[in-house]
This record gives sequence, structure tokens and C-alpha cells, in this order.
Amino acid sequence: MLEKTTRVNLLFDFYHALLTPKQRNYMALYFLDDLSLGEIAEQYNVSRQAIYDNIKRTELMLEEYEEKLELLDKYQRREQLMKKLRQQVAEEKDQKKLLDTIESIEDLD
Repeated sequence: MLEKTTRVNLLFDFYHALLTPKQRNYMALYFLDDLSLGEIAEQYNVSRQAIYDNIKRTELMLEEYEEKLELLDKYQRREQLMKKLRQQVAEEKDQKKLLDTIESIEDLD
């Protein structure tokens, strides 16, 4: 569950600008502020089911955006390559490997 929440939060960070204000508010309240469906429903004077449905639809939209744009995937790959690069720089062994890693990072765009 925590892994799913973390993924949704990351997707929200990347794609929140593509959501409607209502979707942004519901997602932020639910995932970032950790409010319950009931608390959000009370705040917006709608049913818990309406909040649940909106959040689930928005999660699917975020996954679709990621499937098409791959911003999170590229970010995560870039972070892995940067970690590898830092390790190689710290070891200062093979400059060819360093250059290959740098080229891999540049090729992500």
C-alpha cells in the first residue's frame, strides 16, 4: 500500500498541472494531507463515493499520462544512472565507464 501511495504521489508531482482544479484538490487532500474520504466529502459537501470515484479516475489518468509521457520512468532511470556515476567517480577507476554512464544520462532525453 505504501509503495502504491508513493507512486501516486510521484505521478501527481509530475502531472498535477494536467489535472482539473477539483482533481488536484481531491488528490492533494487524500494523498498529501492524508484526509479520509469522509473528511474530503464533508468539506466539499458531496458523497464519499463521489470522492472515491474521482480519486480512482484521477489515478488511472495519471497512469495513462505516465504510459504516454514516461516522465517518472525517465526520472527514476536518470537517478539510478546518477547514483552509479557518483559511485564510479568515488572509485575513480575506469574513465571509459564514466563516459558511458554520462552518455546514457544524456540519451534519456
